[in-house]
Amino acid sequence: MRKVLLAAIIAATGLSTAAYAEGKKIGVSWAQFQEERWKIDEAAMKAAIEANGDEYISADAQGSSEKQLNDIDALIAQGVNALIINAWDKDAILPAVDKAAAEGIPVLGYDRLIEDSRAFYLTFDNVGVGKIIAQEVMKAKPDGNYAIIKGDPGDPNANFLRAGMEEVIGEAVKAGTIKIVGEVYTDGWKPDNAQKNMEQILTANNNAIDAVLAENDGMAGGASAALAAQGLTVPLGGQDGDLAAINRVARGLQTVSVWKDSRQLGDAAGKIAGQLADGVAMDKIEGAAKFSGGEKGVEMNAILMTPTAITKETINLAIDGGHITKEQACEGALADVAACQ
Repeated sequence: MRKVLLAAIIAATGLSTAAYAEGKKIGVSWAQFQEERWKIDEAAMKAAIEANGDEYISADAQGSSEKQLNDIDALIAQGVNALIINAWDKDAILPAVDKAAAEGIPVLGYDRLIEDSRAFYLTFDNVGVGKIIAQEVMKAKPDGNYAIIKGDPGDPNANFLRAGMEEVIGEAVKAGTIKIVGEVYTDGWKPDNAQKNMEQILTANNNAIDAVLAENDGMAGGASAALAAQGLTVPLGGQDGDLAAINRVARGLQTVSVWKDSRQLGDAAGKIAGQLADGVAMDKIEGAAKFSGGEKGVEMNAILMTPTAITKETINLAIDGGHITKEQACEGALADVAACQ
């Protein structure tokens, strides 16, 4: 009966399992797989887990908090020894942490903050990412009308990124040299929603937009499409190192893509989850430090990795790092992009 029930849960939630291996089971709950980067994260994570002799089990919540909770119930039912959760919603996910804790299952909050002391937090320094986006765009356009396309309001990263931007542009805004004429959250971080937001900002300001700070590359793509429809090219920032975004940088359509090497993050998550599954305490994970920068100020064990700015001058870093081929990066590139010559 238990096997029949478990099979039904797996079928209903879309769980996938790797080939069974001797060792522990690491369950991974993904918020959604819309952006290309998550597949890169997953490949590195899965490789690290299996290299340790453990089993990778995953589910895609498809942008649904309810499905993510059901997914995690199913993962727990399969007897996972550790959970990696890429949370769709920072608050809605908390009952899953309670259930995991009740079963003695350690939780790693992956890329997106789960503000609970029982979860280990692994991400890139998202405040730092926001700073880099703003710094590079401000170099290109130190004054004028700025638009800010933020991520989903349920994801703490949207506010971390915005805080980093504020550290850079705040004084100029106070002085009046930069005017924020449009600032909006984008449901689901979806490029088409970002494009609509950008279109509305352009309409409200009679196209008088001098620069755009977008909080990821998918949304930067949406913003770029809205700008192009009006015949505009302005300094535009994003992050994730999406291949299309790096090509936009080479073509002069995007100023910067902050590359958070998903291979490094996924690999680290797989290794840390294995240690947690083996009973290593969160504060004993190598490189762990205390973090309390969330909305509630909860102190957690965390690792914040360092990102890389990809601009016309540094595209070679992504090429040399094997993240993108020269052909992919340089199609239609401007003549002054040294890496493409």
